[in-house]
Amino acid sequence: MHPVTIILVEDDPGHARLIEKNIRRAGVNNAITHFESGTAALEYLSGNGHAPLLVLLDLNLPDMSGTQILAKLKSDTTTKQIPVIVLTTTDDKTEIQKCYDLGCNVYITKPVDYEAFATAIRQLGMFLSVMKVPEPT
Repeated sequence: MHPVTIILVEDDPGHARLIEKNIRRAGVNNAITHFESGTAALEYLSGNGHAPLLVLLDLNLPDMSGTQILAKLKSDTTTKQIPVIVLTTTDDKTEIQKCYDLGCNVYITKPVDYEAFATAIRQLGMFLSVMKVPEPT
């Protein structure tokens, strides 16, 4: 059983540090790999079919929108199993619905209620520890 790596896609270094700090505060010690652009994150994710991953995704990125990344991840058979938590400043109901329609697991608005965030991360952690990771084919 491989430990889950958390992929953080967030272009604001301050937000990224805050999110990381709160993941640690929630008692999650998994490795965190940080990307500031959707392009870099997608390249990494599509080439990393062997490791169990969890993606924390900001919707407002410099090179593409988080919904585009989400759509790409969920439409690709190698990455569609990866759980995605959307973290964003948008609480627009249409945007939220769009993310769920595209397949995100949890949608959290920033500034994040860190208790809710910690709970979501822990629940996903438990979910990930029991989740069967498909073997690479």
